[in-house]
Amino acid sequence: MSLNSAAPLIRTRIKICGLREAQHVDAAINAGADALGFVLYPPSARAISLELCAELTRHVPAFVATVALFVNPTKLEVESALSAARVDLLQFHGNEPEAFCASFGRPYLKALAVDESFDLLQSRQQYASAAALLLDTPSAGHGGSGKTFNWQLINTTNTEQGRASMRGAHALRLVLSGGLTAANAADAIRAVRPFALDVSSGVEVSRGVKSSELIQNFCRAVRLADASL
Repeated sequence: MSLNSAAPLIRTRIKICGLREAQHVDAAINAGADALGFVLYPPSARAISLELCAELTRHVPAFVATVALFVNPTKLEVESALSAARVDLLQFHGNEPEAFCASFGRPYLKALAVDESFDLLQSRQQYASAAALLLDTPSAGHGGSGKTFNWQLINTTNTEQGRASMRGAHALRLVLSGGLTAANAADAIRAVRPFALDVSSGVEVSRGVKSSELIQNFCRAVRLADASL
């Protein structure tokens, strides 16, 4: 199936995370990304200031979502970001409880590290108010590890309860992250059928340094994978 044929029934959303430069924000928008992520966690190699976040989000067009990423922030830190910059969604990567995540009047993504003890349905109940669960590779740096995890650990479709959780108006939305690249995006989509893919290190030429070409390649790979389903 070519990209010029009828639109596929499935469209995987794309989030480019850890953006730090206007040229890469533009590249992600032009490549068709649905969401742009900005890291407000100072220890991260991809962290930016509130001032830069405000500048980068100012020129993001309508219908492209802006996402502010935090790790165990204070309430004041989140509120300051909401006041300073355009923030459409919040993303929490630490041990934040649901009540905290849901207290800012913004939809939020809750990031969870997936290992052998991970229980997807339990996590859905724990963060029932989340717009989506973002599933990532366990790492000391709270994401951006450049490594994939065993996607079969989140396969709920083999049980009736699992199938039910993926249907209807309140279906569980999964954002898959961790070690994604243009080379494995299609495999990820076929294996998990996520609502969205979230990429950071997979579109970098070095840690924290994005590449416009790699961003374009990743988005193209996702659209080709969707068209093949």
